[in-house]
Amino acid sequence: MIEILKATMEHSKEDGYLGHVEFKVEGHEHPYEITLQSTKGKNDWSYALHFLRESGKEEDIEAVEELLEEDEYFDLLVNAARETLAK
Repeated sequence: MIEILKATMEHSKEDGYLGHVEFKVEGHEHPYEITLQSTKGKNDWSYALHFLRESGKEEDIEAVEELLEEDEYFDLLVNAARETLAK
């Protein structure tokens, strides 16, 4: 249902963890980007969701917001970004 296109994450003492994930959702016309931020990298993630390149329908982004309320989909995006974190 979600296809990861690109993911990155960085960590600094000042900003904590900052990740970006570009992804597509099956059946949606436009891809999305989510920016993830956490001070500790645990369960305190905040995020901002946007269309990646061009705006799409408000209903589509609302549907993705609902999808991300399910932990498995949100965790998928967090883990995709975490996997790119330099050890």
